[in-house]
Amino acid sequence: MKLKSYIMFAMVACVFLLAACSETEGQKEEGASKEEEKKQSETKTIKHLKGETEIPENVDKVFALRPSYFDHMLTIDEKPAGVTAQPQYGGDYIPYLSDQLEGAEIVGSAAEVNLEKILEINPDLILADDYIASKIYEDLEKIAPTIVLGAETEEDRNDPEFWKQDLMKVAKIFDKEDLAEDKIAEVEEKVAKAQEEVAKLDNKKLAFLRIREKVIQIYPETTHPMVDFLYTDLGFEPSDLTDKKERGDLSMEVIPEMNADHIFLQVDSSGGPENYSSIQESSLWKDLDAVENGNVLKTDFWIYKAWGAIGRTQMAEEAMEYINK
Repeated sequence: MKLKSYIMFAMVACVFLLAACSETEGQKEEGASKEEEKKQSETKTIKHLKGETEIPENVDKVFALRPSYFDHMLTIDEKPAGVTAQPQYGGDYIPYLSDQLEGAEIVGSAAEVNLEKILEINPDLILADDYIASKIYEDLEKIAPTIVLGAETEEDRNDPEFWKQDLMKVAKIFDKEDLAEDKIAEVEEKVAKAQEEVAKLDNKKLAFLRIREKVIQIYPETTHPMVDFLYTDLGFEPSDLTDKKERGDLSMEVIPEMNADHIFLQVDSSGGPENYSSIQESSLWKDLDAVENGNVLKTDFWIYKAWGAIGRTQMAEEAMEYINK
């Protein structure tokens, strides 16, 4: 009888224990569920060119529709889930960031964004510039919260420091302002070293040329972050044909009037190489002091690189390598 009582007591105890365990597990699951709901319900408000947009506190799939935004995200160790391609580079990732962008979905180009593909992938957030927003902002907003970055005024747009403001806005989305500030400081340190190298040069006159399919363009002294980088940050001096604000077309006949000690140039992939080959055959080109002295740097995507920390770091490194060649 005693044995039966003991067995009965043990069975009852097990039932209570199992019930308690089940209740505890249920409480844990309920707690986890509430925590997940809380995470999903938490939001933050971001001010941008189209007003204010409420976004989730934690965003995972972010589509960036401008190369500088790819740079900004990668600078703070965030990879975009979707990007636009660059038609002038074969409709693929922008080359200087291609390794880091591997696997990101390509959703058209800035000129022709593929809305159907964006809808299919269903991002948490979209980063667009004012050009894209002027065409399809309402369509993008129907798919996901859309933040429009960029400058509000022409003065801001021409501010050589504006790229930092956009980087900080992107960093705020991910709560990584401190990391962004550290990255900006690293860029400034690298640029300061390059500036010291430029200061040692006896002759500093520089022209930045863009070789397009049928024309040679010379970039101005201001109004683009790349040229501000060259003439303000690094300390090169503008050539005699470098305008203060306006980009201009050059004929071969006026090329000798540049009076440039250094020529930096970019060759557009579509038609540019053929034009550049023809230019190099010209005696007017061959007789330039910069060409004769080997002071010509063929740059890669500097027009894009100047808008972001990764790109500007590469530019500073390339400039130092050129000077110390």
